[in-house]
Amino acid sequence: QVQLVESGGGLVQAGGSLRLSCAASGRTFSTYAMGWFRQAPGKEREFVAVINWSGGSTRYADSVKGRFTISRDNAKNTVYLQMNSLKPEDTAVYYCAADETGWRTSQRATVYDYWGQGTQVTVSS
Repeated sequence: QVQLVESGGGLVQAGGSLRLSCAASGRTFSTYAMGWFRQAPGKEREFVAVINWSGGSTRYADSVKGRFTISRDNAKNTVYLQMNSLKPEDTAVYYCAADETGWRTSQRATVYDYWGQGTQVTVSS
């Protein structure tokens, strides 16, 4: 049983930056792959980024590659999403998710076992 809590969302102008954090409960955090997904109004939830259990493997959606960076600090049970050069189309609720199959870096929301409540990111033009 894992609880995930996102923070760091807010309103930012296009071109700006935000860093999202996701704090996880439990001593097994370091065994999970951790992903970020987002959902805009009227849109399907979409993959953003994922990092495997060790942090040695990452994967990004094409739409954010080169702008966003996912990282984790297993000692702090926290995963981060650094978002730079933000665009209005990045506006969404951002969710972190945990995959107990920690070696993989899946883009499929259905494989993730635990989800946070989401944090709103709004990028103004």
